[in-house]
Amino acid sequence: MRPKTADQDKLGEGVRIRLTELEKRLLLKQSQKEGYRILSDFCRAKLIKKREIRKIEVSKEFVMITKKLDYELNKIGVNLNQVSRNINAQHIYQLTPSDREMFSKVLQELRNCFSVLQNYMDMIE
Repeated sequence: MRPKTADQDKLGEGVRIRLTELEKRLLLKQSQKEGYRILSDFCRAKLIKKREIRKIEVSKEFVMITKKLDYELNKIGVNLNQVSRNINAQHIYQLTPSDREMFSKVLQELRNCFSVLQNYMDMIE
């Protein structure tokens, strides 16, 4: 015989929602995919489950470098916009040597930014 359920654990209350046939099929499919035996368990888990929030503390150096990277990336974006505007204004889609040089500089700056960010990500993980 099954053990008696405590009063605080009894599932006596209900909530009714209306779904389309497609929504219900999708909900059932997702619940089965995630391994729930019944739809009620799936819905209860999704509606009441607390969201996991991670807080990462970083050093002042990290904040300073991140702000510097943000500034540098903004400058790169401005440069890219200038190059794009120049190309579009001429109606000729051939890059001049100065444009190629600018793209090389932008690419190098992006690589530098990525390298610094990657180093910090390695430290966090």
